Amino acid sequence: MHQNPMYLCLVAVLVVISVGCEVGPNYHAPHQSVPANWHAPSTTQRALMSEATRSLENWWTEFHDPVLDSLVSRAVASNLDVQAATQRIREARASVGIATANLWPSANASGSYTYSGTGRANSQDLWRTGLDAAWEVDIFGGIRRSVEAANANVQSAVEDRRAVLVSLLGELATDYVILRGQQQQIAIAYENLDVQVRNAQLTRDKKRLGTGTELDVVQSDSQVVSTRAAITAFEEAEQQAIYAIAKLLALPPAALQDELKPEGQIPVPPDALAVGVPSELLRRRPDIRRAERQLASATAQIGVAVADWFPKFSLTGNIDVAASHLAGLGDWNNRAWSFGPSVSWAIFDPGRIASNVEVQNARQAQALLSYRNTVLTALQEVQTALTAYTQDHLRRDSLAESVTLNQRAVELATQRYRQGLTDFLIVLDAERSLFASQDALVQSDRAIATDAVALYKALGGGWEVGEAAPASAPSSASNAD
Repeated sequence: MHQNPMYLCLVAVLVVISVGCEVGPNYHAPHQSVPANWHAPSTTQRALMSEATRSLENWWTEFHDPVLDSLVSRAVASNLDVQAATQRIREARASVGIATANLWPSANASGSYTYSGTGRANSQDLWRTGLDAAWEVDIFGGIRRSVEAANANVQSAVEDRRAVLVSLLGELATDYVILRGQQQQIAIAYENLDVQVRNAQLTRDKKRLGTGTELDVVQSDSQVVSTRAAITAFEEAEQQAIYAIAKLLALPPAALQDELKPEGQIPVPPDALAVGVPSELLRRRPDIRRAERQLASATAQIGVAVADWFPKFSLTGNIDVAASHLAGLGDWNNRAWSFGPSVSWAIFDPGRIASNVEVQNARQAQALLSYRNTVLTALQEVQTALTAYTQDHLRRDSLAESVTLNQRAVELATQRYRQGLTDFLIVLDAERSLFASQDALVQSDRAIATDAVALYKALGGGWEVGEAAPASAPSSASNAD
């Protein structure tokens, strides 16, 4: 029995689609071995660690500083880098739409009017309208691989935004700790300046009474001038920290002056930081998850390149209506139409396809190496922050004792100078030692706080704050095979 050619073409297309495949490698998540536990060589370090992870999502609240909490909320909402990362997600999702559109038929409508004639004054009107349609049948999966790559890029963009949030929170908290540290250094410097001014007056009084020397006066005044110079430097650093915080909130430099200029204490981290175990980094750190999604995208791109080795099958059709009068376009007898399959195959393309496949393979290899390097970097950052946090704790204990001893030394030296039992140089040395030890103690407190921030950042904590409903990690299994 005679069959309609269009019917036969459709049956053939459906058969081909049913046996279609996807060329190129199927993605499998890489395996990366990590230590079972963090290296903790000392009892002190083990005491400062906790395997709990409860505080990582909102780790800054562990400092119990309302100003810091407020700054974090505003930075997440207004930071320009976060907004740019959000737009990159939007761009990636739109790219998925572009890739997916290639799976479906496309159609173009056209219409024209021409007026033609010859030198003999013969003229003719021609009205024409038509519809052209084409559908590339994705038999070998090249288009599907491009959709797979585009979806992986969306997930990578999501993780990129999370990584931006982690960096933002770490930078903001660090700048805030630096600010409070500078303010504490300023306060200590002013306290020492008051003592030094009183001692300078004491040297002048003793000189007037004949029990002191001009050298004592000059040395005491020099100490006062040096401390005032130090205060100027501290105040400059304080302003720079305020300006840095304002930028993170997308504000002009002086916008936070009234809020942050009043003196505040250095935030104090909890006694034991929740570090969890190393394997949790693979699912917590956005940069690791981003690198894994980039590897998935690079793997899919190999399939896109391999598909160029194979022929491309398409269904094309068109309907065309032409008439000498506009009303004639409605006459179905003026129609012409065609429909049928077509095939194209790059049978001679010297090296281009092979080279492109090699390019994509090399990019996949680079993505795998980048993933492994990202994991190792994450492990290093956590371990380094743990070590620094421990050592700064030990150093602070010694500095606190040093401050107590130097305070007593200043008291004794000043008392003996008043009694004429020692010269003023001893007082100056004691004052310098006290100022230096107090300043070092403040720097140590600041270092402990910034070490804690660095550790929380290295652990990948905090990105959930930027999501109304935190998305779960992309499942590698769902992208395999």
